[in-house]
Amino acid sequence: MEDVTDRIARPWGARAPFGRHGTWPARVDTFLAEGVDPESVQRWVQSASILHSDGDAMDIAVADGRMVGVRGREVDRVNRGRLGPKDLFGWQANASRDRLTRPLVRRNGRLVETDWDTAMDLVAARSRELLDERGPGSIGFYTTGQLFLEEYYTLAVLARAGIGTNHLDGNTRLCTSTAAEALKETFGCDGQPGSYDDFDHADVIALFGHNIAETQPVQWMRLLDRLEGADPPRLLCVDPRPTRVAEHAAVHLAPRGGTNVALLNALLHETIRHERIDRDYIAAHTVGFDELAARVADCTPRWAAEICDVPAARIEEAAELVGTTDALVSTVLQGVYQSHQATAAAVQVNNLHLIRGMLGRPGAGLLQMNGQPTAQNTRECGANGDLPGFRNWQNDAHVADLARVWNVEPETIPHFAPPTHAMQIFRYAEQGSLRMLWISGTNPAVSMPELSRIRSILSQERLFTVVQDLYLTETAHLADVVLPAATWGEKTGALTNADRTVHLSRKAVEPPGEARPDLDIFLDYARRMDFRDKDGGPLVTWDDPESAFEAWKRCSAGRPCDYTGLSYTLLRDTSGIQWPCDERNPEGTARLYTDGISWAHPDVCESYGKDLETGASQEAVEYRSLNPDGRAMLKAAAYWPPHEEPDEEYPFQLTTGRTIYHFHTRTKTGRAPQLNDAAPDVWVEISAGDAERLGLGEGDLVEVSGRRGALRGRLRVTGIRTGLLFVPFHYGYWDTADGSGPGPDTPGRAANETTVTDWDPVSKQPLFKTATAALTLVERGDGRPSPAPTTTASAPATAGVAPPTSGGPAARTTEREPTEFPHAHEEGAR
Repeated sequence: MEDVTDRIARPWGARAPFGRHGTWPARVDTFLAEGVDPESVQRWVQSASILHSDGDAMDIAVADGRMVGVRGREVDRVNRGRLGPKDLFGWQANASRDRLTRPLVRRNGRLVETDWDTAMDLVAARSRELLDERGPGSIGFYTTGQLFLEEYYTLAVLARAGIGTNHLDGNTRLCTSTAAEALKETFGCDGQPGSYDDFDHADVIALFGHNIAETQPVQWMRLLDRLEGADPPRLLCVDPRPTRVAEHAAVHLAPRGGTNVALLNALLHETIRHERIDRDYIAAHTVGFDELAARVADCTPRWAAEICDVPAARIEEAAELVGTTDALVSTVLQGVYQSHQATAAAVQVNNLHLIRGMLGRPGAGLLQMNGQPTAQNTRECGANGDLPGFRNWQNDAHVADLARVWNVEPETIPHFAPPTHAMQIFRYAEQGSLRMLWISGTNPAVSMPELSRIRSILSQERLFTVVQDLYLTETAHLADVVLPAATWGEKTGALTNADRTVHLSRKAVEPPGEARPDLDIFLDYARRMDFRDKDGGPLVTWDDPESAFEAWKRCSAGRPCDYTGLSYTLLRDTSGIQWPCDERNPEGTARLYTDGISWAHPDVCESYGKDLETGASQEAVEYRSLNPDGRAMLKAAAYWPPHEEPDEEYPFQLTTGRTIYHFHTRTKTGRAPQLNDAAPDVWVEISAGDAERLGLGEGDLVEVSGRRGALRGRLRVTGIRTGLLFVPFHYGYWDTADGSGPGPDTPGRAANETTVTDWDPVSKQPLFKTATAALTLVERGDGRPSPAPTTTASAPATAGVAPPTSGGPAARTTEREPTEFPHAHEEGAR
């Protein structure tokens, strides 16, 4: 057991070195509330983290009916007992005094408390009214990446077969829709080919736009332990910031924003030119190689260097690194996903693995990473832009099969067009065709791009907005009905991480007041709406988490994400199993595509693909003609410049991202004292060269302005690439005096005041990485420090500022009760 009292200043803890092909040693991380010792813990309850996509297994400590701590689960293959800072401290937010405990409804412009019947009757009555007057297209649902599998599946059934709307998506659209789309474009189906275990066997690990040290800190611990062991891996880091990954990388490339396709095409060019390819694998398992080779024939490192603003020699080094290894693992995340050619770039990483034959064996793995804890479940269960079970909306046989599972007529399930993506859902609300929007577990008034526009949409009188959440968020402030939800530790459900590992999270304590599990809220709505199947029976036939899980298993049967071999009993007795888990794979499946490409055949594929430049969907006949045997598809892409380029008025590129200490809009982590103290407020990162040129210094208050809005924060001078500003996207307004957001023409605090309403044409993921901005001084810092952590990628580069791992906000650890935020009691909240 490791002492975790310094796990703010030392987020990744102590090392446990191990060699290649070895077993990662266990280390149990535990944190208990002040005054609680292990002997006073009455129960340890099985769970897994919902504060990142790693799926870290943990147990919740319970004493006298309340949570008093957590510990990592030693036997779990995902984390081997380790926990990151958010895991260790984030649970304290559950007991925050400003939790919502009763429903709220808007009366005379104010939110006031009411009872559940009144609130749910209002929601159901408005739903029926809109169905009668305007039809199912007037109702939309926008959910999260933090609920449980059973809740997503229930939501998908009631939305798609109950209401009959095509307007259902998750905030996974903002973080990992490109992961799903890239996998479909290459393999015909979603599902991560690789496994976290591949890190133990890899010789080279390439991280493309993936700051794993802060987004999946426990897997970074794994890599650090390998780096200190025998035969350590060599790292390739593609990131414009000086991350901890970059510090340990054999090659670090810091390209200009929006140029990933050019860089990857150059890597492919070099790999093919030097014949570092597996021609037998290409011939047996792929289509499209000749077109790919022709497309990248002129994409030399020198050509890419001009576009990406990185040395050609470094691109050549990177190409040699990934082209000569015997075991390559690649990971991809937001630095690739949140750009104008997101899917095109992610697909090129897939191409690199295919032409090298780097799939389906230990150490040869591909992880198009997720950004949220249950994003995989959102995709599997059809609560995003796909049908449940990775079924193809263009395939009538798939729709008919889903209709059979739900016992409805096929025409009940909307499949006349692609399921509506989130950016379009908000556009329909803006235009007025969508009149009711049910938002569960997410905070678009901080997380969506161009926030002034989002606030305007959600404030429309004609839009009836339902918000289901734990706190009075910035979005809830604008709602007509607010439903208090239970969260992790207060309810039971299954969740699946980024490498397909399914965990069970069990209820440990009761939710506060009248808060209810999301599943119970959805089931209550289905009963009030009296949704029926084609025989007149209830459409939703389950009534608790376990029966919902069993219903999902029937839906997943025979599909790529087959859960039929799993059960609550099995998940209670084990600690994480990777799907597919069925009769053929009763212990789960570590890696996909060990015997070739399984799910790309035209009859079974999840998607017929899209044009990587326009996003236009291919038809079945076109897909069948190009890929009749169901092989992996090598899809080439030309580089196109970003939609928005710096100019005299807005001379900087602006990118947004995470810090290790916070999750999304801080509604949980900002209420955990250690995490809040580590990164208490927004900051703006600038390169040392740009700071010197502009006469700016550490701690100066600056305004970042763009074409859509502005924000203010204190400056942190780092080793970030010249011409780029970085702002963390976690900070909104719930812990400010107003609580809902800035007024018109007033600089805000949220990074997304400045980001653009634009998206990748294929995945429809917004472009959070390629906005442009101007920077102006508001006031001198006069020695006042930036609130940015000093332990991570935001570590200062200026003289006289405390070095990484010591000093600064992130080095302070305190243990106290969760803070009460008085403003959150406004408008009748609890």
